[in-house]
Amino acid sequence: MPSKLRGNIRVFCRCRPPTNKELQEHAEQSTVCVTFPEENIVDVYNDRGRNKTWEFDKVFGCDVDQSAIYEEVSPLVTSCLDGYQVCIFAYGQTGTGKTFTMTGPPSNRGVNTRALEELFRLSHARASEVRDDISVSILEIYNETIQDLLSTANANKKLEVRQSEHGNYVPDLTVVPVTMIEDVLSLMELGDANRSSACTNMNEHSSRSHLMISVQVTSTNVHTGAVTRGKLHLIDLAGSERLSKSGATGQALKEAQNINKSLSALGDVIAARASKQNHVPYRNSTLTYLLQDSLAADSKTLMFVCISPVIYNAEETFCSLNFASRVRTVELGKATVRHALSLDDGGGGGARASARSPSPFTSGSNGSLPLSVGSAQGQFSPVNQSRPRKR
Repeated sequence: MPSKLRGNIRVFCRCRPPTNKELQEHAEQSTVCVTFPEENIVDVYNDRGRNKTWEFDKVFGCDVDQSAIYEEVSPLVTSCLDGYQVCIFAYGQTGTGKTFTMTGPPSNRGVNTRALEELFRLSHARASEVRDDISVSILEIYNETIQDLLSTANANKKLEVRQSEHGNYVPDLTVVPVTMIEDVLSLMELGDANRSSACTNMNEHSSRSHLMISVQVTSTNVHTGAVTRGKLHLIDLAGSERLSKSGATGQALKEAQNINKSLSALGDVIAARASKQNHVPYRNSTLTYLLQDSLAADSKTLMFVCISPVIYNAEETFCSLNFASRVRTVELGKATVRHALSLDDGGGGGARASARSPSPFTSGSNGSLPLSVGSAQGQFSPVNQSRPRKR
């Protein structure tokens, strides 16, 4: 199954049910305008009679549950353990279920938790043959600035994307070694508590930042000593929204403008990649610079495009699906396993990254991992208190 995930970026479309807010506040425009005439086909019309049909790798209607969604992305976890770089991200209008799909509530977990549960299950099952060193980092891009969600020490420190021969990375980003799913859940809770969110007209708990959970797996064959380094990036993008609909003012307006700017830059990158232009503007935003390896290299990348089913949001749905259709045409290089001679060969990406060659999304400047999960649970606390919090 992992071989099917080579080549172009795969795109899954997910449509959520109408919300109570849509039914109550926009009753006249709460008509469902999204249908699924055939497998993997989605059809949308608006109140001006415009109609369009798209085809994606998978299309999920309102009645598809979280477990069925995860079954379709499960092979990516296996790829990560085999030494591949994997990226799964969710895109769409604000309030369309991106965070629900990627994170989900404790009673109905999304892709992130299910992926990590499977990763640890498979890792433990092969422990007699392969030793896996697993570490996690969590960051957000808020107003074009990278924030480390796992450390108070980096609360006021400017973090930037850097390049190395092994890919783009963030120096000094906190990277925590983990040995079980409970470790990761604690870190995810902390990251979620520190993530910027606010209430807008479009979404009561709108994420005001792009969230990236990065999992690094350094696997050593206990018999041969061969080492592979896999990565799994799980990304919940902030939602695009029309400023006239969001009702944003002041700081919220600035947040919305920066979100739309970065998503527009992502659109420019996708357009350049789809048309095979020589120059691709990855550096035009922090988001695209951070995603460069997943959009340009030998990665296995999958995008969820999340949409609303009601005619009130039809124009935004058209825009999201048009973007997703372009993403699906982007060709990636053939996915390759990332090998290393040993844990200390300077290749980066392991639980003890080399200071000479920092790995993408590792601690970078000195490569050390000073915090255990046990100490992290006791020492980490919400950071950047001056930024908006969930309310």
